[in-house]
Amino acid sequence: MAGMDAISDLGFFVLLARQGSLSATARELGVTPPTISKRLAALERRLGARLLQRTTRRVSLTAEGEAYLAEGSRLLGELQTLEQTVGGSRATPRGLLRVHATLGFGRRQLAPALSAFARAHPEVELQLTLSDRQVNLVEQGLDLALQIGPLPDARLSARRIAANHRVLCASPKLLRTLGEPGRPADLARWPCILLRENDEAFNTWQFTPRGDGQGSRTAPRQESVKVRGRMSTNDGDTALQWALDGHGALLRSVWDAAPYLRSGRLRAMLPDWQLPPADVMALYPTREHLSARTRAAVDFLVTWFEQHPLPNWP
Repeated sequence: MAGMDAISDLGFFVLLARQGSLSATARELGVTPPTISKRLAALERRLGARLLQRTTRRVSLTAEGEAYLAEGSRLLGELQTLEQTVGGSRATPRGLLRVHATLGFGRRQLAPALSAFARAHPEVELQLTLSDRQVNLVEQGLDLALQIGPLPDARLSARRIAANHRVLCASPKLLRTLGEPGRPADLARWPCILLRENDEAFNTWQFTPRGDGQGSRTAPRQESVKVRGRMSTNDGDTALQWALDGHGALLRSVWDAAPYLRSGRLRAMLPDWQLPPADVMALYPTREHLSARTRAAVDFLVTWFEQHPLPNWP
């Protein structure tokens, strides 16, 4: 009777309906068929409705039984998800953790963090994929994706891993040659280095005046400018090298450009204008329960980047 005591009326009925017979259900639970029959009769008495039509070999659902099965299956699924979510915080992280990140951030910032995570959690098998393309977590079976910028899909959950912002920069030589742009619209006449990442509108740059809209109910003004350039790439390191060589203006995450801004090899442009948010976010599917390994990875990365902040400027 241990198995019978451990299973709820809902669970018992769902199992019985799926097994299709009293004897098969009895074998599954390790009890006798009369025990199953008594349990079913007690359930029907409690509900005041007949749930099954019985024959010597099979059982079939009544209309009431079909309704009870449909709602019962849904409720059991939700309960299981809830219990797994609650229990996940206590479970030992183990199993395969599939992570995706962009090329530059993944190589230089995320890889060292995940190396430390792997040492701290030896039962987790780690699979890191780096690419410049946006991914679908559910379709591609990923547990976690690291992205720079706002949440791309409202169906996902996100947690900020590290603070970051973008900066518009160019080499001092190019700025001496062309002069400082006064506002974003001036960039339409500038050579710009185009970074093709995540299939975004890579040649449309958006700016907002610093402080615009603060303390106001109106939305801040935005200026969008379509930029042009002879050189484009999907690799941030290459784009940064071209900017250092004086080929054009570049939008780049401050964690990547900071060393060159501090040394003077690059100079920030349009200081009175700010660019769209670019914090580093951890994304994971909303509809699936958060496994212990995913929860541990997200918590670890938050702590890691608190202790090892991304390069910043100024």
